[in-house]
Amino acid sequence: MNAPRFVCTFILPLISGMLAASGQATQPATPPGAEAAITSAGQSIRLDVTAETKAGLPVTDLGKQDFTILDNKTARPITSFKMVSATDDPVNVILMIDAVNTPYQMVAYSRDGVERFLKSNEGQLANPTSVAVLTDQGVQMDSSFSRDGNALSTDLEHHQIGLREINRGSQWGAQDQLQICMNAVHQLIGFAESLPGRKIVIWISPGWPLISGPRVYLDDRQEKQIFNEIVSLSTRMRQLHLTLYNANPVGVMESMQRADYYEAFLKGVSKVNQVQLGDLSVQVLAAQTGGLVFEGDSDVPGMITRSLLDAKSWYEIGFDPLPADKPDEFHEIDVKIDKPGVLARTRDGYYANPVAITPR
Repeated sequence: MNAPRFVCTFILPLISGMLAASGQATQPATPPGAEAAITSAGQSIRLDVTAETKAGLPVTDLGKQDFTILDNKTARPITSFKMVSATDDPVNVILMIDAVNTPYQMVAYSRDGVERFLKSNEGQLANPTSVAVLTDQGVQMDSSFSRDGNALSTDLEHHQIGLREINRGSQWGAQDQLQICMNAVHQLIGFAESLPGRKIVIWISPGWPLISGPRVYLDDRQEKQIFNEIVSLSTRMRQLHLTLYNANPVGVMESMQRADYYEAFLKGVSKVNQVQLGDLSVQVLAAQTGGLVFEGDSDVPGMITRSLLDAKSWYEIGFDPLPADKPDEFHEIDVKIDKPGVLARTRDGYYANPVAITPR
């Protein structure tokens, strides 16, 4: 009978820390060009849509007539449409090496993989790129972006990751890991507010602790706090045109049970009493923003290269959303393409009237 009380006590400081990070992150005003925080009928939602074959190859010859946007399974008028090329609108890319959740012996492997990517093609990068490292002390990154992969690789070689400070063998250690990761997400989102156009973050990690399961109990207040966090992250990443990707360097050595557990949380949360901390996992956030989740593949340069295919060209599509009946109402998005063998990938939903992040 004591287990539920212990777990709730364990969760409380984590949620408090998440809310503190979220509160700090929402202080800046909405950046120029971003949508207002309140979404209602008549205000367009803009999506970055990747069209690709089943083999993952981009399709660039589609027109507005080839797309259908479904909002909660109802077709909606397309209000704006254009095919975007990275030549005209470069995508800023952040490569995040996660030294908090990656097994210690794999961190050097991840860094070596990133360096090999940076040095490929004689060090000439297609996108402005920055490299970040997540340690127990938080995110360490250069605020500048470069297409010079050789220079970025040299900087990374001189980067000292340092010793780990938190205990990974306990539940309290898992709480600390998750707290560091959520703080890092808010830090990246805050940084992205100063960047124009579309942004891609490739998080190289097996994922952070999910802290969800049959023995994890949340009270009404905790569920509401986590729900507000989900609404805030979803809305801000959509407004900033930020797509997240997760590349697991552990590859085939990862246990299938651990690798696939995140799939239980992929469905968008529409009610407060549905939330679990697993809804905030990096894999779930990546899939819900329209990014990719790589499992069973330890080819770090290959996973980065595959992710950046999405940065070569995409479709920016605006549509009129359905009216919302209540604040923080989740709407499922489905994009259909009227071409055989061509698939669309974009974010899976949005929150209408997201009052949790109303600009101050």
